[in-house]
Amino acid sequence: MNTANFLEAAYPPPTALDMDLTSPERFVNRELSWLRFNWRVLEEAENPRVPLLERLRFLSISATNLDEFYTVRVAGLRELANAGNTTPGLDGRTPAEQLVLIDKNARELMTRQQTVFTMLQSEMAAQDIHILTRDQLSDADVAYLEDVFLDQVFPVLSPLAIDPAHPFPFLPNEGFALALQLERKSDKRQLRALLPVPAQIDRFVALPTEEGDRFLPLEELLLLQIRHLFPGYQVKGNCAFKVLRDSDLELEDEAEDLVREFEVALKRRRRGEVVRLKISQGAPNALKSLIMQELHVTEETVVEVDGLIGISDLGELVLDSRPELLWPPFTPRVPERVQDHDGDMFAAIRQKDMLLHHPYETFDMVVRFLAQAARDPNVVAIKQTLYRTSKKSPIVSALCEAAEDGKSVTALVELKARFDEAANIRQSRRLERAGAHVVYGFMNYKTHAKISTVVRREGDKLVTYTHFGTGNYHPITARVYTDLSLFTCDAKLGRDATKVFNYLSGYAQPERLENLAISPLTLKQTLLDRIATEAENACAGKPAMIWAKMNSLIESDVIDALYAASQAGVKISLVIRGICGLRPGVAGLSENIRVKSVIGRFLEHSRIVCFANGAALPSKKAKVYISSADWMGRNLNRRVETLVEIKNATVKAQIVSQVMAANMADVAQSWIMAADGSFTRATIPEGEFAFNCHRFFMENPSLSGRGSAGASDVPQLTHTDD
Repeated sequence: MNTANFLEAAYPPPTALDMDLTSPERFVNRELSWLRFNWRVLEEAENPRVPLLERLRFLSISATNLDEFYTVRVAGLRELANAGNTTPGLDGRTPAEQLVLIDKNARELMTRQQTVFTMLQSEMAAQDIHILTRDQLSDADVAYLEDVFLDQVFPVLSPLAIDPAHPFPFLPNEGFALALQLERKSDKRQLRALLPVPAQIDRFVALPTEEGDRFLPLEELLLLQIRHLFPGYQVKGNCAFKVLRDSDLELEDEAEDLVREFEVALKRRRRGEVVRLKISQGAPNALKSLIMQELHVTEETVVEVDGLIGISDLGELVLDSRPELLWPPFTPRVPERVQDHDGDMFAAIRQKDMLLHHPYETFDMVVRFLAQAARDPNVVAIKQTLYRTSKKSPIVSALCEAAEDGKSVTALVELKARFDEAANIRQSRRLERAGAHVVYGFMNYKTHAKISTVVRREGDKLVTYTHFGTGNYHPITARVYTDLSLFTCDAKLGRDATKVFNYLSGYAQPERLENLAISPLTLKQTLLDRIATEAENACAGKPAMIWAKMNSLIESDVIDALYAASQAGVKISLVIRGICGLRPGVAGLSENIRVKSVIGRFLEHSRIVCFANGAALPSKKAKVYISSADWMGRNLNRRVETLVEIKNATVKAQIVSQVMAANMADVAQSWIMAADGSFTRATIPEGEFAFNCHRFFMENPSLSGRGSAGASDVPQLTHTDD
């Protein structure tokens, strides 16, 4: 039995570690655990089971992830270290000690990214997709590119001389530029200059070809056409470089106008301290020294790149025109129950609770829920949280339409959604213009909960329809992120949701929630109580198990509670996509805990926890919850989050025996975590069937979305094979 199959395989023998089991060493460092996650993403770029251009996408994602990691996490640690802060992290390491380990690991990761790119470039060439240099161009290519340059690139460029009259320009976060050593042909006069590479133009320029695809990087085109920018000069030396700046936001605790404060803070972000400088390997010493001096960076901040700077831009080359090199197309399903009711979301929800699994069931149902509410004359009020959403959000459009139609619309817009702050400010202004009540929640807490309520007049009473999600109200990311959407008209959940909105808009803590726990008030304690109950059941000789799935697990109290439960005999299986601060399988500490990470075609994002409650999982007796919260300090202590208990029998069966069971059974996309914090990909013998949970979900509709399905109709865990 493959050890990655948590549904059937036995727990592995425990590992004896030479450490004090009560010391901070019992925790895995958060930052190093994140880097291990990004190594797994990069590993998918090397996976021969993945289509070629999808592997290129994984490479691009790993680079984007690493850039964001530096601009936020590394930037924060550097600020602490520079201020002389020696407060240890969860694992006992100071900020300075963490930075040394991060730098070593990240440099190895960047080197591997270049190796993988070279490998993929070779495979792409075999498929007639070529990334050229200017030395590989034909005369016809050069003539064609001159027209492209003059028509489409030249008007956007701003070449910048560097001399006493022209000081070194400011380059924003992720700014990419060429540095040039130039010599005037007439008198050999030297000139140093910068040529910012405009982000508004595609990084790769397509070349005409009778078959296949050919591309030239934009910086190569700029060097090819340099005479148009600096007439009478020749290039004596050049290099490319990219700047990453501190992108964490610092806000005044007491801001009179939260929106205005964020607009100012976003401008500050552009000017943050440089946390990493990537520069071409072999750059002329004079240019390198100038750049370092002007950007105020030291050698430990500099990464010399032997290859392509800006690997994140390779996502441009994931070509829709080459479908044979992409995942086979998949169209999300419309739930059978919604079709049975001719698209009427309220009628479908009235029949019984419905849980949709995105992206396998289309996120359009969430949009339809709100769009239908906006146009329904019987709807009197809509309340909505917005953490992340798209620029042209159909959800915001529906809320605006409802407000303009005279309905009471309240929108909780979270301005502190990292890297989406500017978009959220624009959306809030748009909603206000339409007549919606826009509130911004708490200064000290992000509102990360995903809740929507629609109050509808039905006969002589008001009925509240509620949506709880594990992911954002974002139609674009919902095509890739796996998340759960619960639709219900259960009166208790409707009352709970309304109390949460009142808490967000009026700061009045809800006195009693009937079927919901929320951070920062009751969610963490609810989890700790349920974990403790499983430990008590184990001590009493009852079946005791926990299944949980999330993005990150790092909160120390929860980890210690899981350790204690393991020592009491609770069997714990965790699916953690990203950061995991818990050490599984350690003798005397966590020998009844195992952890795996699932990474594949879709990004695992749903947060689910199932407690056996006295019967072995999967079971109808289980206590089952879906949540907006990962088990991290910020989510459990410093955010507004939801933990929704699932009571409907069909929905509960869907979560336990379909969603969670398939994740537990997955082998094809699973990495197993070792006691030292490392991950190893599950081995699959040549020709052997390997269960793939994403493939299973693509082929099997969600149980509660089927018209007549009940709790006993869970599909068999299998799928077609290639």
